[in-house]
Amino acid sequence: MGLIEPIFTILGNEISGRDIILVLGGLFLLAKSTHEIHNSFEIEEPSKTSVASASFMTTLVQIAILDIIFSLDSVITAVGLVDHLSIMVIAIVASVSVMLIAAKPIGEFVDANPTIKMLALSFLILVGFTLIAEGFDVHIPKGYVYFSMAFSFVVEILNIKARARKAKSIETMLLYKKIKE
Repeated sequence: MGLIEPIFTILGNEISGRDIILVLGGLFLLAKSTHEIHNSFEIEEPSKTSVASASFMTTLVQIAILDIIFSLDSVITAVGLVDHLSIMVIAIVASVSVMLIAAKPIGEFVDANPTIKMLALSFLILVGFTLIAEGFDVHIPKGYVYFSMAFSFVVEILNIKARARKAKSIETMLLYKKIKE
């Protein structure tokens, strides 16, 4: 709550601690997502040393940074909407519980559908740009961002269903040819 006071001014734009966190978080998301997208186009298999090089502490720090970035607006909104700390704590615990329960099924779905991973990384780039814009007091209506993400997701689900139907059709055709022989 104390992060909204201006710390300094750049080109007439007052910069607060919240703005700095949003811009740095947006830059982090852009860098991380771009790196992951680039890695997905690599032809060679990742070596065991590169997989092992990501330490437990590095992973924890990255998760903490992402949690702070995604939570900051929600916490500020919750502070504005709710007068009782206990309600905020219950809401946060409930949301973390849902995330923990949903993490495995969502992870399995993403592993089974690699295009979903690319879409999610694209969403992170969109969120990164949105955070940077918000950090510089350029307010993008959240409805536009959510609608574009939902529309893209629905299109991708339709693509997944179409690919599955096509694969089933090809499988049936091959089985028919084999039986005919």
